Amino acid sequence: MNRPSNFMPTPDQDVLDVKPLRTLAPMFPAPLGVNTFNQSTTPPLVFVTPAGQFQGGFGAWNKSAAGSFFAFGGQDACVDKTDTCNDQNAGGGIATAFGDRDAAGGQNATIGDQDAAGGQTAANWTSDVTTNANAPIDATPISAYRSTQPNVITLDDDDDNEPYTANQTSASGRKIKRPSRLSGYKMSDGLGSDSSNGKTKRTKSSHNKAAADNELALLPPSGDPREIVEAVLMTFEALRRRHLQLDEAQETSKRADLKASAIMMARNLRANSGRRIGVVPGVEIGDIFYFRMELCIIGLHAPSMAGIDYMTAKFGDEDDSVAICIVAAGGYDNNDDDTDVLVYSGSGGNSRNSEERHDQKLERGNLALERSLLRKNVIRVVRGYKDPGCLTGKVYIYDGLYRIHESWKEKTKSGIICFKYKLLREPGQPDGVAIWKMSQKWVENPTTRGSVLHPDLSSGVENLPVFLVNDVDSEKGPEHFTYITQVKYLKPLSSMKPLQGCRCHSVCLPGDTSCCCAQCNGGNLPYSSSGLLVCRKPMVYECGESCQCSFNCRNRVTQKGVRIHFEIFKTGNRGWGLRSWDPIRAGSFICEYVGEVIDDAKFNSDDNEDDYIFQTLCPGEKTLKWNYGPELIGEQSTNISTDTFVPLPIKISAKRRGNISRFMNHSCAPNVFWQPVQFDHGDDRHPHIMFFALKHIPPMTELTYDYGDIEADSSVHPPRAKNCLCGSSNCRGYFI
Repeated sequence: MNRPSNFMPTPDQDVLDVKPLRTLAPMFPAPLGVNTFNQSTTPPLVFVTPAGQFQGGFGAWNKSAAGSFFAFGGQDACVDKTDTCNDQNAGGGIATAFGDRDAAGGQNATIGDQDAAGGQTAANWTSDVTTNANAPIDATPISAYRSTQPNVITLDDDDDNEPYTANQTSASGRKIKRPSRLSGYKMSDGLGSDSSNGKTKRTKSSHNKAAADNELALLPPSGDPREIVEAVLMTFEALRRRHLQLDEAQETSKRADLKASAIMMARNLRANSGRRIGVVPGVEIGDIFYFRMELCIIGLHAPSMAGIDYMTAKFGDEDDSVAICIVAAGGYDNNDDDTDVLVYSGSGGNSRNSEERHDQKLERGNLALERSLLRKNVIRVVRGYKDPGCLTGKVYIYDGLYRIHESWKEKTKSGIICFKYKLLREPGQPDGVAIWKMSQKWVENPTTRGSVLHPDLSSGVENLPVFLVNDVDSEKGPEHFTYITQVKYLKPLSSMKPLQGCRCHSVCLPGDTSCCCAQCNGGNLPYSSSGLLVCRKPMVYECGESCQCSFNCRNRVTQKGVRIHFEIFKTGNRGWGLRSWDPIRAGSFICEYVGEVIDDAKFNSDDNEDDYIFQTLCPGEKTLKWNYGPELIGEQSTNISTDTFVPLPIKISAKRRGNISRFMNHSCAPNVFWQPVQFDHGDDRHPHIMFFALKHIPPMTELTYDYGDIEADSSVHPPRAKNCLCGSSNCRGYFI
């Protein structure tokens, strides 16, 4: 079918029935402030009020709502309901207040001092830029802040991935203060800025006004953008899980993800607060997310609902609104067959009520996409897919940078006229969605996996087959061992101290004060309804054979075996490793370290060279706290640290007998951690060692954990130490 195209339009051509830009420029909403749009014809000054609590458009400005965060509705344990469709118009639906961000999909604008009469002044940033569509882009963002003249980064053919961004202040123009814990960090577009007088001040929070910010050891001491982004995401996820645990105990259905993000926004615990074109520091292609709010707090995509994020930038003497990021989540039947080509549908008109559907309009995000076609700026793309672990949930994958190649209008299946934009992926980027599609193809049909040495290393004893593959060299497999699924103790379980069992009927319920298993875990069940571990503990007590509840009880997560598609693969320089075909959510159970429990005499024997011994050495501060900040929600700190950590006497050898856990390599920046768990005996010195996901893990990512260290601050290789090849930025150079 021939379709009308406006590929590579010029300023003299008609583009999709575009109205004159001077009539459309004032239509862009601004967050919590006022905008001015400078144009060549010197239009009158325009005052735009911020979006209301539940609707866009114009209206009276309630100053008390400037720092508010609005809840969106009911909660589901495993669904992100903020994405009911691909995207929505920024002025419709629900808007949220995020300081300097326009959560409804608007743009940054320079805000000047406003007098009592309603007038205002604005200081816009200017730079010379050519308007030739094929020329390099030299654009200055119009910031929503009072600040000095920033350095403008020119985007040319060699540095299209370099971002340019606005400074960091609140929408009211006041300088953002970060917690005192962050005062020593040098961050560019990181988590706020220090107070100008050098004194640190606490950020007020309705959740915990008395908490001291210097107790929040949540963020890395370095200025590494990757570490900052990971710390922000893991803190958000930890807060979300804790709020979900509390809500389940109280039988409420409030959105835990919105509660967590509200706390973090109030504390300025976020990364990359300014809008930018191009890459976002600390965010890597292939990163996965389970909530739209995660995209907001790391600066990847500011709107919590809308699918198009855009900003107004100055190109020479012209102000132009261009798109900077889109979320393609399938709400408009987007074509997703090609991993390097995306046909994206514009926003608006797609209502669940057929009577309210209407043709899309070339305004807001749609207009920004059209202007990006002319300006040829790169656009970040996030693609959404169904969550394999939850029928009603979604997984969002950052797929890198694209450019709009052409656009047209098309009638959809629902009968409305929709704008279509064809985006091409920039060459030379790492694979993103392509890896996702490849791994999901293997899950659906394992016979399509190539380079397979063995279709099931477990020989059927696991719930799912464990593939053995080698894409590197000609080695045929690891040394021989016997695959088992249960730990072999030195003495029978019947001779060990028994655990007290609960008397719960059918399943243990959250908030049941009579459940002794919940009381052993501090009064709450340790897992969410979807089976995620809420927080790391010195010991987790699951229901066992002495309990009256059924095997379907949520407090039996680790006893149900492996439920992830694993493969053992040959690494480039570290022997064999372990990875998953499935995405793994933070807090998910991975596997148990299975082997033979050995005594100290066998461990210390000189003739026993064993590279498969697990010891409960100190795994580091990050793993011990697992980025859970109880101070953020008014709870007492657990004070678990490397100084107070006491290792357990248990030692497990998987040299002769073991499972997939024996192939997990060490990393100084791990994505997996170990957790002691008890369910079949009461000897806490010899618990089961279970592995859980430290953070969200994309498919085909190697699973690693920190083997631990004898002395956390030791700079000398201890006995039995080996050279570390993890390659992380904080590698300590050895592992035990």
